[in-house]
Amino acid sequence: MLKTARLLAAAAALLAVTATHAQQYPSRTIRFIVPFPAGGGVDIVARALGEKLSPRLGQPIIVDNRPGAGTTIGTEAAARSAPDGYTFLVGPIGGQAIVHHMYPKRTFDITRDFAAVARVGYGTIVFVVPQSSRANSVSEFVTLAKANPGKLTFASSGTGALIHLTGEMFKQAAGIELTHVPYKGTSQILPDLLDARIDMALDSLPAYLPHLKSGKLRALAVATQRRSALLPELPTMADAGYPGVVAATDYAIFAPAGTPREAIALVNRETNAVLQMDDLRTKLAGAGIELVGGTPESLQAELADEVAKWGKVIRAANIKPE
Repeated sequence: MLKTARLLAAAAALLAVTATHAQQYPSRTIRFIVPFPAGGGVDIVARALGEKLSPRLGQPIIVDNRPGAGTTIGTEAAARSAPDGYTFLVGPIGGQAIVHHMYPKRTFDITRDFAAVARVGYGTIVFVVPQSSRANSVSEFVTLAKANPGKLTFASSGTGALIHLTGEMFKQAAGIELTHVPYKGTSQILPDLLDARIDMALDSLPAYLPHLKSGKLRALAVATQRRSALLPELPTMADAGYPGVVAATDYAIFAPAGTPREAIALVNRETNAVLQMDDLRTKLAGAGIELVGGTPESLQAELADEVAKWGKVIRAANIKPE
């Protein structure tokens, strides 16, 4: 009887300590590590999200930009951080899935060293051609490419990155030969696309919007699963006859493996709440970003799917890991 009472007392004390810890979290500044430079899409999302989450969590949220080496510098820093609920990685799962295959010598593993927290949203990848292109649809572009194997070019913001591999995915789905021309970024692609020195790009939408609206460039489709709210007249790649060509810039939150479950649950719940705020949705919709939210479990499953998908594309394109 006495032993049972002691066990019950110990269990009650443990529950009290756990409850107190949960009530106290968070008690200091939270850090969002962004493995990209300031000013880019992931940085914009992280800062907008942190601004809304901070008052709800009762603590400042700082954005720590750690760009370089194909996102591996920032991701490694997050993986090495203490799993205490005060450091999170904000970044893409598609990009991390590609890193998983392209950087075998990395010191971290996104599937092992991180816990999924929350899906934030998706950006739009658009199929763009010069205004002077003879192709007015994806099928017309494919016809031109088949008639001129290897002569048409597609641009990307770097070999082995998401935009390059989206182009490779399209080549594989359409059964065509295109010549890849890598650039350092979209700002370098635009002049050559505007002057028709490049034949097409499957790239992130925001930088192209002014030129699409002015008529200097022409969009043929989007690679998202649903039509774009900004360009609703455009078909998806599935509508255009290539259902396997699905890619998007994307945004998600991860924590170092071992982060307390109550911290993950709290950040997930509050993230899903702020993603419903009209002003945040309107602000990011202007950059072609759709906010969606979700559970840690659904994000983890999506990561597994992305790892499998991009591994297949990399092997089929015979792209060698670095």
